[in-house]
Amino acid sequence: MSLMFLPLRLIPGAVQAVVLGTVLELFFSRGDAAANDELNAHLDAIDGRIYHIHVRDTGMDFYMGFSCGRPSVRTSSRQKADVHIDATTGGFARLCFAHENPDDLVFQQVLKLSGDSEAMLRFKKLLAAADIDWERELRAGFGEYFGSRVAQAAKALIALEAKASATVHEAVSGCLKDMDVPDEARLGEWQAGVEEATRRLSKLKGHVTRLEHRLEQNLEGRKSAASGGDA
Repeated sequence: MSLMFLPLRLIPGAVQAVVLGTVLELFFSRGDAAANDELNAHLDAIDGRIYHIHVRDTGMDFYMGFSCGRPSVRTSSRQKADVHIDATTGGFARLCFAHENPDDLVFQQVLKLSGDSEAMLRFKKLLAAADIDWERELRAGFGEYFGSRVAQAAKALIALEAKASATVHEAVSGCLKDMDVPDEARLGEWQAGVEEATRRLSKLKGHVTRLEHRLEQNLEGRKSAASGGDA
């Protein structure tokens, strides 16, 4: 976890749940959101569902639910979660502040989803329809200073992780090059060579098969000729 987010470990989960719940409550109670028919349809579809959010690097767990279009966030739930959402702080920052596609994050294994497939699909549709501006909502709910600081830290974390990922990729590529591991171009040449060899082998097998047939015909002809001579 980034040093910028180490203080999160010191903030009680209940306080973090209040912040998250307040942001969601502010957004969904706002006039333009409340009048959005598409958004309301998605909210109705997940009414009563429970989403378990696990922040891997802080060890925090939150349970988010919706009832009659109103969100709630708690640190525990008596109701069994329908969907489990697992990511690091950086992963959730990319989802909320960089507005990255959840499907892309799942494909990259940044975001892990498990549970009821229908509930997952409806939640992703809700995220896409809502398109929450978390920086704006944090500023509206907790003031300019707090909102801007959290947004700046989240964006800095996203940039830092992207740079680290690029550095690791470059280092791995360098090691593979030093080990003389074939690159994509060489692998392509090898594949073409294998395909050509396979084609030639198949052609050779065809010649061999035809020769075998001719040999069998010659042997049968000789046997027939020998039988006729004996007669």
